[in-house]
Amino acid sequence: MVVVSNRLPVDHEVGPDGTQRWRTSPGGLVTALEPVMRAADGAWIGWTGVADKEFEPFENDGISIVPVPLSGEEVEYYYEGFSNDTLWPLYHDVIAPPSFHREWWDSYLVVNRRFAEAAARAAAFGAVVWVHDYQLQLVPRMLRELRPDLVIGFFNHIPFPPYGIYSQLPWRKQILDGLLGADVVGFQRSADAGNFTRAVRRLFGYTTRGAVVEVPGDGGEVRRVVARNFPVSIDVDSFVQLAKRPDIRARAREIREGLGNPETVMLGVDRLDYTKGIAHRLKAFGELLAQHRLSVEDVTLVQVASPSRERVGPYMALRDEIELQVGRLNGDQSTISHTAISYLHQAYPREEMVAFYLAADVMLVTALRDGMNLVAKEYVACRVDNDGVLVLSEFAGSSDELKQALLINPHDIEGLKDAIVTAIEMPPAERRRRMRALRKKVQENTVSDWSASFLDTLTGRATVPAGIPETLVTKLREVAAAERLLIALDFDGTLAPHVDRPEEARASVGARSAIKRLIALPETRVAFVSGRALVSLQQVADPPESVLLTGSHGVELQLDNPEVTLDLLDREMQQLERLAVILESIAARTEGVWVERKPAGFALHTRLLTRPAGQAVQRNARSQVGAALPELTVREGKNVLEFAVRDSNKGDALVRLKEHTGASVVFYAGDDVTDEDAFGVLESHDLGLKIGQGITAASNRVRGPEEVAEALALLADFRGSQAAALLRGSSR
Repeated sequence: MVVVSNRLPVDHEVGPDGTQRWRTSPGGLVTALEPVMRAADGAWIGWTGVADKEFEPFENDGISIVPVPLSGEEVEYYYEGFSNDTLWPLYHDVIAPPSFHREWWDSYLVVNRRFAEAAARAAAFGAVVWVHDYQLQLVPRMLRELRPDLVIGFFNHIPFPPYGIYSQLPWRKQILDGLLGADVVGFQRSADAGNFTRAVRRLFGYTTRGAVVEVPGDGGEVRRVVARNFPVSIDVDSFVQLAKRPDIRARAREIREGLGNPETVMLGVDRLDYTKGIAHRLKAFGELLAQHRLSVEDVTLVQVASPSRERVGPYMALRDEIELQVGRLNGDQSTISHTAISYLHQAYPREEMVAFYLAADVMLVTALRDGMNLVAKEYVACRVDNDGVLVLSEFAGSSDELKQALLINPHDIEGLKDAIVTAIEMPPAERRRRMRALRKKVQENTVSDWSASFLDTLTGRATVPAGIPETLVTKLREVAAAERLLIALDFDGTLAPHVDRPEEARASVGARSAIKRLIALPETRVAFVSGRALVSLQQVADPPESVLLTGSHGVELQLDNPEVTLDLLDREMQQLERLAVILESIAARTEGVWVERKPAGFALHTRLLTRPAGQAVQRNARSQVGAALPELTVREGKNVLEFAVRDSNKGDALVRLKEHTGASVVFYAGDDVTDEDAFGVLESHDLGLKIGQGITAASNRVRGPEEVAEALALLADFRGSQAAALLRGSSR
């Protein structure tokens, strides 16, 4: 295992007495990869941060450190020049104009070659090499030419621009060719991966199939490169533990007291970079104060702007602009006792940043373009009190996951102002509801999950949980190889454990995490197939946008548009009215029985009764309804009896879903008698999974929802790593 990044995971420090030492960097990447690298006898290759000085390789905490030297001119041309004044602005949608200089490109070539040669020397035969970020985009191709035996991954931590912007780069084909030397190219967002594959098609004409790029070799063979998103995250547990420490919580109170204990503290935390939208949030805040929509006595903005690339021209100009804007706003709006903006142009240790997060009622993330923005996730992780409001730019990668934030377009100053006011005035109950959802989302995908997902895709490894039968593992491997895969899932008893109150049912964290991974894979669709009314299913399942939905046993359909398909005749509406009278009368006579209205019928629930009592109530209901409305469809489930004016079942729903998606293989999982209709339409190459006991047509069985989540995670592992496994097989 070899990691290659621009900077090493250690910083070189010289004490006042001239003594030298290496200090481990506190970054999330280091946290995620350290355990993996120790276990794999790993090496980390990178620059020390010190120009014109060479260091010998050394061991640090069980990891081999291999320093790569850079001269002062290379720091100026390769790093400050091509990396940060050409690629950075270009990849961030030309918020600032990029500079194109041939001598910068020449230096970029030389330095990338030096990194590739260092990796080639350090890597054992057949080793895994993971290259990181935009400074080293040529390394994968160079490394493959030097060491074709290696398995090579690349992860781009910043955005990848649309073709119309990317095409401005004079060395656009060389960069793409460099990246295509990898077996897996990872991005933060699916849109970034799409931009990359479109650029490959435009500039090289290579065939792309979903997330797979087919790269022709000199001998006529085809090498397959996987290009897809792996959203990076943070070390959630470490932030949670810090947020619970009494000394840090006390420090948070001190911060508020130092600000004069305003009613609302707003916080911005950024590197001083033109992509972060700092000027936009200052403008919005200043206008709110000037318009008296906010009061400086009640609201204070703390802006932490850590120094960044201070020798690069646009960054020097940005610092002058922001400091002038802060000074003007404070001069116009501050009073003797209250300062509008507390501006801090310095870096802080993590403990102090956690105190800032705890002190802040509102977090402002107004990035104009950002690969992910981990500050948003850090703030959410630290809010162990389930309070606080996150205002988040839709142009930050984290907005794909943190949808319960107040999402804004930072260019829309009026919209940003309204969002700030909404955040400040948000009722406590809504703040807690949103923050609980945000924290759940952050906990589902930690930095360790991110690195494991990427490395599993790169290496083809997948860990089989103990509760999954070997026959099911074999079948999961088979369906994972499908050209187009549909994963259709019942909800209650399958993704979510059964509960006494149906409105309280929730899918397990593991199931949600696996589904999120599956929907990100190419040619893979996920659908929920439920007996619930669609509105109820949407409420309890909170499905990601791309998940297809069928409710009321297939009567209701919501496919790839927001509209629900349902049309009832006048005769059917009259039948529903008569049915309601009969069932409500039965429920009123027996405590613990209730009636659920569905779009095309009613469900009589008896789960709170003993089994004999429930069966007696259901027999009575069958008898009365059968006498009055003999043409209705009757369906029996677990402790529920359903009557419908439309004859539809989950098998019908599954057929519709397969037609809609064009799936070549279907995986269906369910626990109820009603799921047997779906199992009955599966073909021999499909996979049916029964949850729990009972006679079934499904060929595989697990005990409960926990095993379903594990099976889905395993399927995501297999399907995600399939293309990489094909690649290694064809290249060897």
